[in-house]
Amino acid sequence: MAALTKRTLDAAEPRPGEYFLWCGGLAGFGARIHPTGRKVFVAQVRVGRATRRVKIGAFGPYTVDQARDRAKAIIQAAAEGRDPQQEKQEARKAITVGELCEAYMAAARAGSVTSRFKRPKRPRTVRDDEGRISRHILPLIGARSARSLRRADVQLMSDAIAGGKTAGVFKGKPRGRAVVTGGAITAARVVELLGGIYSWAEKRDLVPGPNPIRGVEKVRGDAKDRTLSVTELAALGRALRRRQNEAPAAVAALRLLALTGLRAGEACGLRWREVDEPGQCLRLEQSKTGRSTRPIGKCALDLLRSLPRQDDVEWVFPRGDGRGSAALKRTLAELFDAAGLADARSHDLRRTYASVAADMGYGDATIAELLGHARRGVTERHYVRRSDPVLLAAADKVAAEIAAALDGKPAADAV
Repeated sequence: MAALTKRTLDAAEPRPGEYFLWCGGLAGFGARIHPTGRKVFVAQVRVGRATRRVKIGAFGPYTVDQARDRAKAIIQAAAEGRDPQQEKQEARKAITVGELCEAYMAAARAGSVTSRFKRPKRPRTVRDDEGRISRHILPLIGARSARSLRRADVQLMSDAIAGGKTAGVFKGKPRGRAVVTGGAITAARVVELLGGIYSWAEKRDLVPGPNPIRGVEKVRGDAKDRTLSVTELAALGRALRRRQNEAPAAVAALRLLALTGLRAGEACGLRWREVDEPGQCLRLEQSKTGRSTRPIGKCALDLLRSLPRQDDVEWVFPRGDGRGSAALKRTLAELFDAAGLADARSHDLRRTYASVAADMGYGDATIAELLGHARRGVTERHYVRRSDPVLLAAADKVAAEIAAALDGKPAADAV
């Protein structure tokens, strides 16, 4: 029997019934000739007592040499006691990285995926995860088998993101857009998300270990330390006064951020029922660390009292229709730009608040309480429900100091 060659296959004519041409040079390697004239390479092997005829691919897309190499691998697998047909079927059914990500996101949207604080991921975090998956993971490795993903595959994905391969402008919210630039920091966050997805999946037997991000090189950004000086706070205060009539909600929100050290989402999403005037605090129902009580200074409370309030609207800074909180992110950024502080944004006010408190002599524990950092003790987490007078006094003094700087007054005049 002669070896199977291109010439042999080209000369093979179709018959009323299918038939096989076998290779004399490699036992078990052959081609099935269909009545239609289609020619398909196969490898026939013995697995235990059963005979397996594994389809390799059609003549044309596969050359004879390519099909022979594939047949050798199939024959070798059978010689090692493996079932190539079963392996092929399992590979066809194997979940892809894209399908694994969708299963993870479905669980996250349902509140079944927890953050490092052991609480369900917040809607904003879920939206961020969806963006990283759709704009980075899916285009680069979404079609890969989740079970066979290797560290090298993740490293190549990370390198591609860092190099800007996934950069572009994407359609976002109605009449909005998302500008994706990539970069090393984005790559690190995407890799960490992928690692979280695989940890979640491994616990549910969707993929085997080890986690493919283990050992991947990532770049971690330096912790930001931008704070605003007294001069910069005065410039910001002047910009707020100039834009008061043009953007009253954003001006009030930014001033509230400065006077309280709140996160931008906590201030812009504040509800009236969370404002405890008698207790001089905010009782946030949801924050990065869960439920949180924040003591606030008297000048911050006076600011809240001065804002317009409608009985049927629950938001302190509502949208025009009153059905949600206003989207103030862009306007807040414009206020910083108007003050000549293009390199500063809302979170820098939170660091500034902490810095002012530290300069006034308050310790780390007090500052952590004022900022609503995660509480560690069981008593603190479950039983503390009131604002400590010492914390209220601290909040008063810090807020007064910052208010004076915003208004361009000496600190002593603000109290």
